[in-house]
Amino acid sequence: MNLALKQSGLADIHDKIVAGQRITDLDAMRLFQSKDLNVIGIIAEVVRIRKNQNRASYILNRYINYSNYCILSCQFCAFSRKNRDQDGFQLSVEQIVQKAREALQIGITELHIVGGLHPSLPFGYYLEMLRELKKLDGRLQLKCFTAIEILHLAWLAKKDTRQTLIELKAAGLDSLTGGGAEIFRKKIRSEIARGKESAEEYLEVHKTWHSLGGRSTCTMLYGHLESLEDRVHHLSLLRAAQDETGGFTGFIPLAYQPDNNRLAVKFAPSGFDSLRTIAISRIYLDNFDHITAYWVGVGLRLAQTALSYGADDLHGTIGEEHIFHMAGATSPQLQSEVQLLKAIREAGRVPIQRNTFYEPLKVFENSPEKESELSVTAGAGTGQSWNE
Repeated sequence: MNLALKQSGLADIHDKIVAGQRITDLDAMRLFQSKDLNVIGIIAEVVRIRKNQNRASYILNRYINYSNYCILSCQFCAFSRKNRDQDGFQLSVEQIVQKAREALQIGITELHIVGGLHPSLPFGYYLEMLRELKKLDGRLQLKCFTAIEILHLAWLAKKDTRQTLIELKAAGLDSLTGGGAEIFRKKIRSEIARGKESAEEYLEVHKTWHSLGGRSTCTMLYGHLESLEDRVHHLSLLRAAQDETGGFTGFIPLAYQPDNNRLAVKFAPSGFDSLRTIAISRIYLDNFDHITAYWVGVGLRLAQTALSYGADDLHGTIGEEHIFHMAGATSPQLQSEVQLLKAIREAGRVPIQRNTFYEPLKVFENSPEKESELSVTAGAGTGQSWNE
């Protein structure tokens, strides 16, 4: 056994993972309390390699925020605005369609659409938006709305969550986004996002979507007021929900950005904290196939490094991102496909262009001159995994 592994005090956890056993919450706490980041990474890599071999993915996508007007006033949020604010915005369906049309010309396969809980837009606006976007290209995958947006739309439609999701799906919704999970622990949630949906409501929206055959991602916002125990509690609820439905395609840890809000947090999470959180997520979430290193929050260089700490996905090209950048993120607004391919190749991984469901569209050799396309089309929803 590796000497560093023996000296770390984590050898028993490593042995569990090698044997394919599930770690406990106490094991997860020991990992979070350890300062031996390299050993944590070694353990995470056992899981990553088992699930995804030597491949790492990205998606050609475009973010669109339809509005930042919001009836909530979450303490951590730098994005939302009230009607009285001069820097609020609201896009028409025609403006959204035009953004999508331009993005399709450069090869995107997914639109990622979220916004604030708008005080006056009718339910019909959201249905029309989905229908008009699907008219552009039926293969375009629409990943839209957080759980709290779904609850808001259900209120607007005067329908229950299930019926609301059924109507959105019929209009063209392909996947829910994972945003809005923040931290599930009630005490912390009330301090950073008072008035937002509860952990139970967030999970119930996703479970209902999964029961309709839908898939979604999920997230955790880390590095603010939460404790390490709160992070483990959050992960435990996600793992239990995945045991129940199997509907989550991937997990995306989100690094808190501290600017322009009402929380007394001065600094974003350190590189050490981000890497250990990604790695421990990979180790703990044994029923998740994919862990994304979100370059918008941590920067592309650290996200690239995370490919050696359990992550197997760098997210996407984005195109235009408001929520993290209004909170102080200094990363670029977009990454080109060339930049993502370069980052993955430099990390020694075989690049995969994926779709919304983490299904492969193209597999690239590590030589830029060689690539092979798989016979998987955007929107196919075949359930094909990298391991098949």
